[in-house]
Amino acid sequence: MRPRAGPALLAVALVLALAGCTAAPPLPDVPIPLRNPTAPVASQADVTAERLAGDWVVVQGAGIAPGTRLGIGAGRVRLGGVALPLVDEGQGRFRMGDEVIWVHWLDFDNRTAALGAPGGGRVWIMDRSGRPAERLRAARDILDWYGYDLSRMTADRKREGTT
Repeated sequence: MRPRAGPALLAVALVLALAGCTAAPPLPDVPIPLRNPTAPVASQADVTAERLAGDWVVVQGAGIAPGTRLGIGAGRVRLGGVALPLVDEGQGRFRMGDEVIWVHWLDFDNRTAALGAPGGGRVWIMDRSGRPAERLRAARDILDWYGYDLSRMTADRKREGTT
């Protein structure tokens, strides 16, 4: 003859059985930053608004779509048809509207630039012609060094190659 389970043991078994029947509550949506906050980060100190002035095309990005056109000049940035104030805070650091954006790399001839929000909100590579050629690799290497998750960037494949 088997010993009988006491009421406490039956209650525990019932709770465990019911717990297995319910679905786990969904996890809250928490945006994962595009940049590892433990990685080193810096801006290119010699970049000014004058060096960035003119028209650009985003060739790769996260938080900004590839193919987006930017126009920079006179304290403004035109981003896909929307004008935002652009404040040069020095040392390659800017404020676009309410967002802080750093220029992490700009090539010597001011043709290709890698920019991002140091907090990881967005990142992109832009080029004047839309065809950065070998400069794309340099821009990606810099962004990778600064801890950006390049796998989350989308690309405009028709614009990445040479002219």
